[in-house]
Amino acid sequence: MRTIDFAPFYRTTVGFDRLFDMLDNSARPDWPPYNIEKTSDNEYRISMAVAGFGPEEIELTQHGPELLVTGQKMVEQDERQVLHQGLALRNFKQTFKLADHVKVAAAHLENGLLSVDLVREVPEEMKPRKIEIGASVGTLKQDSQRKQIDHETERQKDAA
Repeated sequence: MRTIDFAPFYRTTVGFDRLFDMLDNSARPDWPPYNIEKTSDNEYRISMAVAGFGPEEIELTQHGPELLVTGQKMVEQDERQVLHQGLALRNFKQTFKLADHVKVAAAHLENGLLSVDLVREVPEEMKPRKIEIGASVGTLKQDSQRKQIDHETERQKDAA
């Protein structure tokens, strides 16, 4: 288990409490096993081994920056006697922290492997943009006034 005490850091830092909470809560259950892959610059895939679970027994929920994957095994009503149970068919709940602007694009279950495709969609206003270096503010005002006068002159010529 964890032997690191973050309490001294809480006393000497401001605004990092969310980071320390994430470190405190970073212990993950071992089941079900999963992989996280980066398939391109803005696309990711989480693959989970969920043998024995059907699509109706698995629920995916994205709430803000968290993706919650829950498996709820339905109780079977038949009268069979299991002599050896090596399959781990227990319920599970797995939470993944997602970065900003990451959304679930698709999910599918095939051959006991749940694949969740994620994509990062950065809004246009958040993307880097090149800013042209121009004249001073006074010159820009004069240029815009000149363009406005030229535009009005052209409108008057078209009307005539």
